[in-house]
Amino acid sequence: MNKNTLEYVILVGKNDNETNRVEKMEAHRKGLLHRAISVFICNSKSEWLLQKRATGKYHSGGLWSNTCCSHPFPGETNEDAANRRLSEEMGLKANLKEIFQFTYKAKLDNQLTEYEIDHVFLGVTDEIPVHDPNEVDEWKYVNYDFLKNDIKASPEKYTEWLKKIIAMEKVSLIK
Repeated sequence: MNKNTLEYVILVGKNDNETNRVEKMEAHRKGLLHRAISVFICNSKSEWLLQKRATGKYHSGGLWSNTCCSHPFPGETNEDAANRRLSEEMGLKANLKEIFQFTYKAKLDNQLTEYEIDHVFLGVTDEIPVHDPNEVDEWKYVNYDFLKNDIKASPEKYTEWLKKIIAMEKVSLIK
């Protein structure tokens, strides 16, 4: 997306029903409930692909996170958004399946707040990522137990939503 183009997110009610659309930064400045997607990729060795968010991102820059995440555009399905961002951020394609959704609210850096109903997708691929350096500083594969233990030991290295997802133990079924 052109960095000069305003990006809109889908505002939702507590049951994930669309209520309105608003510019992305306004949603994060005001802490408005909106729809989001998070993608987890595993390889055939059951290792989890993490990305380190680009330092220049508008929030959570330089933190380790799941393979990719974003917001569906108005009129875009959650699955289409997940596939789009996996391709844009990591240069990957995979058969993605939504495994659960959850709601969370977290204060972030830059005086922003995430308040999202996050649809979590999982896919498996052995393709080598070709990341977008505007989105991702680096990537690595880790095993689930390492990730869980490292989040406990050094939570400051990880995004708020990744910490919440891992704490729920719903993605650990693939370990």
